[in-house]
Amino acid sequence: MQLYALDDLYAVVRLEPDADIPPWARTGHFWSVTRSDSELSVVCPQEQVPSDASAERGWCAFEVAGPLDFSLTGIVASLVTPLADEDIPLFVLSTFETDYLLVREHDLHRSVAALTAAGHSVDG
Repeated sequence: MQLYALDDLYAVVRLEPDADIPPWARTGHFWSVTRSDSELSVVCPQEQVPSDASAERGWCAFEVAGPLDFSLTGIVASLVTPLADEDIPLFVLSTFETDYLLVREHDLHRSVAALTAAGHSVDG
């Protein structure tokens, strides 16, 4: 698979399940909002997140070159297995067209090495 490293550092933010989507969550090249019964989860550039927010900061993101057909199987497994084998924590998001992998900034170089060794190509 071809992956592209996104430029920003990202945060994963937890808000109350009935919270409105804050304006700061809707900025930047890449952001995602997911609501469940227990939370409103936001992924966005960490520079936009208020300092008092309940957030995990310092994530780098890789975008899988897409669009990906829904009939394809094993894409996420082929990406997460090499990282799991190296004990690299990750966060995965999927959209209609592609998948995104987020890894901690301090694991970025190990992640690129693991993905490359597994036959993937990483640009950026």
